[in-house]
Formats: sequence, C-alpha cells, structure tokens
Amino acid sequence: MRITMIGSGYVGLVSGVCFADFGHDVICVDKDKSKIDALEKGIMPIYEPGLDQIVAENVKSGRLTFSTDVPNSVKDADVVFIAVGTPSRRGDGHADLSYVYAAAKEIAEHCSGFTVVVTKSTVPVGTGDEVERIVKEANPNADIAVVSNPEFLREGAAIEDFKRPDRIVIGLDDDRARGVMTEVYRPLYLNQAPLLFTARRTSELIKYAANGFLAMKITFINEIADLCEKVGANVQDVSRGIGLDGRIGAKFLHAGPGYGGSCFPKDTLALAKTAQDHESPMRLIETTISINDNRKRAMGRKVISALEGDVRGKKIAVLGLTFKPNTDDMRDSPAIAVIQTLQDGGATVAAYDPEGMENAKKLIAGIDYVAGPYDAIADADAIVIVTEWNQFRALDLPRAKGMMKSPILVDLRNIYRPAEVAKHGFAYHGIGLN
Repeated sequence: MRITMIGSGYVGLVSGVCFADFGHDVICVDKDKSKIDALEKGIMPIYEPGLDQIVAENVKSGRLTFSTDVPNSVKDADVVFIAVGTPSRRGDGHADLSYVYAAAKEIAEHCSGFTVVVTKSTVPVGTGDEVERIVKEANPNADIAVVSNPEFLREGAAIEDFKRPDRIVIGLDDDRARGVMTEVYRPLYLNQAPLLFTARRTSELIKYAANGFLAMKITFINEIADLCEKVGANVQDVSRGIGLDGRIGAKFLHAGPGYGGSCFPKDTLALAKTAQDHESPMRLIETTISINDNRKRAMGRKVISALEGDVRGKKIAVLGLTFKPNTDDMRDSPAIAVIQTLQDGGATVAAYDPEGMENAKKLIAGIDYVAGPYDAIADADAIVIVTEWNQFRALDLPRAKGMMKSPILVDLRNIYRPAEVAKHGFAYHGIGLN
C-alpha cells in the first residue's frame, strides 16, 4: 500500500515508521522544513526509544521517505492519514481542529483515484463528518472515503504499542474503505490483534472515553493515597488489593503527583467541553480535571511541609522533569507546578532529567539545570523525585547523604522503600504511605 502521513510529530512519525516497517511505502509529510531536513539526516524531533534505528532501517530500504510537498505526496496515495496536532483551543478548552481541516482541504484538492482519508489525530465526535463536508466542498469530484482510526500510543513505549496493540479501532461506513484498512493493518491482524470496526462517530468517542477513564483511574488512586495518609493506611497495598480484582486491573493504579503529557489533560478537557455542548455534562470528567490540576501544586506544598513549612533560601534537588520516563515531553508535566510552588516559597532549585531538560528550559525559568543527579543533590536541603526514570531508582544514598545539608527525600513516585531509605539516615516522605 502507498501511505502518506500528514504530520510528522509524535503520532505521525511513529505510525508512519511502523507502517513502513510492515512493508508499506510511506511518505511522512510536514510543513516544518527544518523537521524534515533533520529527519532526512537521521535526527529525530522527539525522544522515543528505538525510533531512530527503525527510521534508519526503513529509509535505507526505500520504504520510508520525508517531504514538505503535500500535493505530490498525496496524489498517488492509497491512504492518507491526518496526524496533525489538535491542541486545546485558547479561551474555551475545545480541541483546535484548524490543522485537521486545512489538511483535509489540501488532500481533497490533490488526490487522484479512490483515496481513503483517515483521521489519526485525536478529534471530537463529529469531526469526520466535517472533514467529509470539507472534502466534498473542496473537490466535488473526489472519490474519497473518510475514516476514523484513533491512536493508543504511550510515549516511551509507542513502537511496542503500535506493533502489539490491544485493539485497532476503525470507524467507517464505506465497504471499499473497510477493505483498504484491513489491508493496511493486515500484518497486525495476522498476529491476532483485534480489528474493531464501528461507525465513525463511535470510533471518535472511543478514544476520548478511554483516556477519560484512565485519567479518572489515576485520579482515584491519588485521592485514595491522600486518604491513606490521613487514616494510617498504605496506598501501595490498597492498589494491589483492588488491582487483583479482574474487573478493575492493576494498571494506572500508581499514586503520584498527577497526570500530564500530550493526551490526558487535553483529551479530558475536550471530552468535558463536547459533553457540555451536547447538554450531557460529564461530572466525573470535570471533577477529575479539577482534582488533577490542584494536585500538582499540592505536591509542591508537600515538599515545603517536609522541610517544616519553610523553604526560603533552601536548595531543592528535583530529579525528573518530564511527565513520565522514556520521553522528552514536558507538556503539563507535574514538575512545572511543583517547581513553581517551590520558587514561590523562596527556594532555589537544581534539576536534572535524562532527556527533558532542553524542553524544560522553554517552560521553567530561574532554576539550575545540571549535568547529573548528584550535581543537583550537592548541598541540597532535600531531594524530590518527580519522574521515575530508572537511573533514579538506585541512587547511592550514603553518597547522597554525605553531599547534602539535610537528608530529606520526598518521593512523589514511591519508588523507594521507606525502611531502606530510613536505614541510611534519611527522612522519607512518600505518597499515601505510613
């Protein structure tokens, strides 16, 4: 199959590269010439483990190319995926669909023959209908079927998620498009990955429903953690106890500083706004958003409390800046609010992250970005673990204690055992632990 991917950001690049790895001929397109120039040199615009190697292999094989030329890239394509950004719109929180609609118009103007146009971007219910209207208006003679095919990729594990998915959701109402999409995903179907065909609007809602539910699950266990601290219970044992219930499951039951990233904050807000517009408000989602937003600064106050309520003039070592490990994504990372709260309290902050510091510098000013964890720890009054990178899981605690002004460890990810840390002379503060 000849596949064109419009948008070479996180979703578009990973999806396009994996399709090429399946044996399809893929062109990844982006308006950003500097991004395309870098990709042609083998320089990745994002950090994703293993991505650079798969890109190199498929470029070498001739199955993967990059371009800024939309007209020539779509004219001979069998399938054109729209994988452009849908950020929250300023002012009202709705998803900004201007990039999706612009891409749809340009595709319609330059495609030839029967073409399947697939929205891979996360879009609200009804977007496919509008894309179809735009296509017909831009080119009444175009033979196009509009399909919804949401992505379910976790940053840091995106390649594995794409190649071994729980499910592939495809929303359409055209039998020809069903045949094309079956062929696109045939390598996965042979591996028993379930293809779920639905109506287009249903497919669009599945993505938001999934992310909304997972965000609620994270928020629920965070509130349980707060209760554990009040009543003398242990949230990790609570998580195990409820996670063993097959109806609940163990995933997304790890207490922490709140969710962030490119999906959950944006998608929960868009889902809430869509529901309000259709006079079917989702109170659980609305409350989830509010709780999560408030939690991030609360974690900064937790650090201040661990230092007896006063951080003015004190140095705090922050380990981890990205919203999760194995990515360089800083979008809505809890570290932003935690650090701002500490700065508001008069603290100085030294921070280290293995991959996220360049992006962090665009968002967080006035802190010292250092070369390694022990550079941050030197002369610090406390260590705060915000992101659970593997290299933070086995810190040399005796060494760290010897470098610090006061041995305090605030572990916002519960990656250490309290007794083990206490054995080395640290005051330990976790989430929901007693």
